Amino acid sequence: MRSPIPVPRRTALAALGLAAPAIARAQPAAGAAWPTQTVRYINGYPAGGATDALSRLYCARMSEITGQQFVVENRSGSGGIVGADAIAKSRPDGATVGLGGIATGAIAPTLYASLPFDHRRDFTQISGLWQLPNMLVVNNDVPARTVPELIALARSRPGGRQLSYASAGAGTTIHLAGAMFAHAIGAPMLHVPYRGGAPAMVDVMAGRVDMIFDNIPGALAQARQGKVRPIAVTGRERNAAALDVPTMAEHLPGFEIVSWTCLSAPAGLPPGMAARMNALTKQALAGEDLRRAFADLGATPWWTTPEDLDAYRAAQEAALRPLILASGARVE
Repeated sequence: MRSPIPVPRRTALAALGLAAPAIARAQPAAGAAWPTQTVRYINGYPAGGATDALSRLYCARMSEITGQQFVVENRSGSGGIVGADAIAKSRPDGATVGLGGIATGAIAPTLYASLPFDHRRDFTQISGLWQLPNMLVVNNDVPARTVPELIALARSRPGGRQLSYASAGAGTTIHLAGAMFAHAIGAPMLHVPYRGGAPAMVDVMAGRVDMIFDNIPGALAQARQGKVRPIAVTGRERNAAALDVPTMAEHLPGFEIVSWTCLSAPAGLPPGMAARMNALTKQALAGEDLRRAFADLGATPWWTTPEDLDAYRAAQEAALRPLILASGARVE
C-alpha cells in the first residue's frame, strides 16, 4: 500500500484557515429557525376593539405559516404604554413580540413628560403591520350631511353652543383628528374625552355629543346600521370599505391622519431572528385571505423594512408634535 503523501504543516494550517469561513457560512444565522416555541404577542389595547381583531387575524396567519402558536395577550392601559413597556422589558429571545404604532411611538413621546421606555433604545422594530384611517361620523340629529355643511354649521356658532367631538382620550388619534379639524376650519369646538372609543361612540349615538373621528371599524359598523351618519374618512384616499364616503382632504387639502401599527420586539434581538420575523411578516401580510379580512375592517396591510419603519416613526413624531402641543393634551 502506498504511503499517504505528507502535507506540510503550513499548508495544512492554511487549508484549515480557508475551511473555517466556509464552515461558518454554512451555519444558520442566530434565530433563523424562529419560532421554535409558542410566541406571546402583547397587544396594549383591550379585547374586542379594532386593534384586537386585526392582531388576532395577523397572529392566526403567522401560526399557519410557522406551525407555532401565536397567543395574543391584552395588556391595556395608558393608551398602549403598559403593553409597550411589557414588550420592552421582555427577554430578547423571540418568545415575546407585540404591537407598536402611532400611539406609543409617535404620540406618547410628546404627550407624556416621561415614559418608562425609550423608543429608540428599548425596542427592535421589525415591520409595519397595517394602516387604518379614522371616520368622521355625526349623530343623526346634526343637520349636516357633508364636510362643507359641517364646517358652515361649526362656524355659525362662535358665540353659541360649540359643536362637540368625542374621543377615546386626550392624545389619541381620535382626539387629534378633532383638534386638527377645529384648527383647519378656524372654529372653536368642545372636546369631550372618554375612557375608550366604545363609550365615546355610545354618547354620540345617543345625541349627547355631536361627532367623533372614530377608528373606521367601529364607526363603519354603526354607520351601516344607521345609528350615526358618515361624513368623511381621514386617509389620503377613499377607503375600500366605504368608497362612497369622501376623504377630508377632498374639502380640506392636506388633512390626513392615519393610525398605523408595527411589530415590535425587545432591544437586543439577534439580527438573524429580526430578519426572519420581518420576512415571515411580509409573507403573512401578502396573503389574499388576510388582505381581504383586513379590508373588511377598513385596514390596509403595511409591510416595511425596519429602516423605513424607524424613519417613518421619527417623521410622524415630528409632524404630530406641534398638533399635540397646540391641543393642550400634554401630560406632565
